[in-house]
Amino acid sequence: MTDNEPDIKLRPTEVADLGTLFEIQLDKEGGYLAAFMPKNATDKAAYLAKHKKLLSNTTVNYQTIMIDNDIVGSVTKFEIEGNAEVTYWLDKKFWGQGIMTKALKDFLDIEMKRPIIGRVAFDNLGSRKVLEKCGFVKIGSDKGFASARQMEIEEFIYKLT
Repeated sequence: MTDNEPDIKLRPTEVADLGTLFEIQLDKEGGYLAAFMPKNATDKAAYLAKHKKLLSNTTVNYQTIMIDNDIVGSVTKFEIEGNAEVTYWLDKKFWGQGIMTKALKDFLDIEMKRPIIGRVAFDNLGSRKVLEKCGFVKIGSDKGFASARQMEIEEFIYKLT
């Protein structure tokens, strides 16, 4: 780390982090790019209930991204029908600085489940670059209803083995 690089760290997410993480995910541009958001993304009680449940699930690896003791995002591995998937979110003011790429690389050093899948809206170029810089390879695409856009869109599927 040089003097002008931020001190990026991961730590296990705590219930106390969820309020800040909820506020971060309310960003409209971030929601549009994420595309596949819960229908009730602005419902704090629903968000807290869902994420508290994730924190108690032993198959979930939920990490908070910290910069200089401030919460700036999260990265999470969850499982669907035995398949590992990764999802992440970074506060918009930190986009384009390599922070998410570093955080995901660090996460993949502690989360050893492979293969692991990453899904991204076709036009989310920043997130596609993050996955590719972390060694994920595009293996296909799917179409699905993106509630943040209220329309069906293409989603690219990436895999890390």
